[in-house]
Amino acid sequence: MIVSEKDINEQIKWAQINKDVLRSLENPRKAYWVALFICVAMFSCAIVAEIYQYNVGMGPTNLNNPHMWDMYIASFVFWIGMSHSGTLLSAILHIIHADWRKPIYRFAEAMTTFSLLTAGFFPMIHLGRVWNLYWVLPYVSDRGHWPNFRSPLAWDAFAISTYLSASMLFLFIGMIPDLAICRDNTTGWRKKLYTLLSLGWTGNDRQWRTFRKTYLLMACFLIPLAVSVHSIVSSDFAMAIMPGWHITSFPPYFVAGALYSGCAAIITLFVMLRYFFRFEEYMTTAIMEKTAKLTFAIAMVWTYLNLVEFAATWYGHNVYDKELLIAKAVGPYAWVFWTMIFCGMVVPFALAVQKFRRHMPTMFVVSLFLNLSMYFERWMIVAPTLSMSHQTHQWDVMWPSIIQWAIVFGSFGWFGILFLVFVKVFPSVSMYEVKEMVYHRKREAESDEAPATGKPNLEGAS
Repeated sequence: MIVSEKDINEQIKWAQINKDVLRSLENPRKAYWVALFICVAMFSCAIVAEIYQYNVGMGPTNLNNPHMWDMYIASFVFWIGMSHSGTLLSAILHIIHADWRKPIYRFAEAMTTFSLLTAGFFPMIHLGRVWNLYWVLPYVSDRGHWPNFRSPLAWDAFAISTYLSASMLFLFIGMIPDLAICRDNTTGWRKKLYTLLSLGWTGNDRQWRTFRKTYLLMACFLIPLAVSVHSIVSSDFAMAIMPGWHITSFPPYFVAGALYSGCAAIITLFVMLRYFFRFEEYMTTAIMEKTAKLTFAIAMVWTYLNLVEFAATWYGHNVYDKELLIAKAVGPYAWVFWTMIFCGMVVPFALAVQKFRRHMPTMFVVSLFLNLSMYFERWMIVAPTLSMSHQTHQWDVMWPSIIQWAIVFGSFGWFGILFLVFVKVFPSVSMYEVKEMVYHRKREAESDEAPATGKPNLEGAS
């Protein structure tokens, strides 16, 4: 077989992609280790707080009647929401053949899995008596009763567990070709791990055809599943006859908020990985621009749904909902409410400015403000309603205790540990997909008679 100089140059470029990504598994910048240390310290705070809560009881959390949910459940909804954008957007963009997703979809899908694993802790922590968790499991027991399957709380468990297993499978299937590349270029324990996980991948035609069909099928399955999961979570509130909760627009509102917080988290992780692993040639400013534009569009949808909810309450005939809306704006939680409005509705307009979209430090700061808004939004859904229910004798303003703050603070550390360990062990950039993108761009450049030189340049990827 005669190999042309053109084919040799193509192989060199593809080998450079492998080299750059595999180098990230061995030699990140020092900032990576600093971030990992900070996450371990944060998670340690949560462990200490949970041990204290376990030994003393739920008293130190300040939870009472009517404040039986508050920060733990708000954090649960926040982490469920953050999980949606990774897999959902990856699946949607894969179906519509948006090539710019290819260098970033791997870590976005990993974000989904680890957000769900973080969210799963909060119902157990909120339960207080963790050893009684088995009471809510649907199995035949001598107590002679089962959970209420008409309750959205029961369906939360089914929907979230299904979404978690499907997301993990979607992430794993997409990694198989890259795991085979890692297997052929590493030694020691890594080679054993990658050999086991690559499932004997050799890259023949039959395997590629089966892989494409399976990945597309999983993408089509995950889109309605992701939408249904957060719609079910919204039903936890919408089915309750409580001021500020009994709203028919909650399902689309929750889905839009989930996409919003997820996109903001993708921007945050994008900037961090780009710096930690020297991925400037792969995670380019052009890809950041497209991600920022998508985030801005979702922010406007979320803003619209918020304004619709406010208008429906203000012009409606439910006096309790109207009093609650006024209390949010001028009551004890007003500073949280207006911070949410500013960070979630005003700050996103920075994404409409091209100069900001192409400046990584600015995008990092903006993404943190957006996620702060999304966390405050979950808090404003839960706390004010419990503070002003129908019965005035139950009115009570409650702020989280140091125990709750420590556990919630530590949940971000737990997420960070899972994510940083993952990107150190597994390739966070899809090598085979980037090669495909380079190949297609090269064919397009040749058709336009444009020369291509140097390292694979993804700046114009679209």
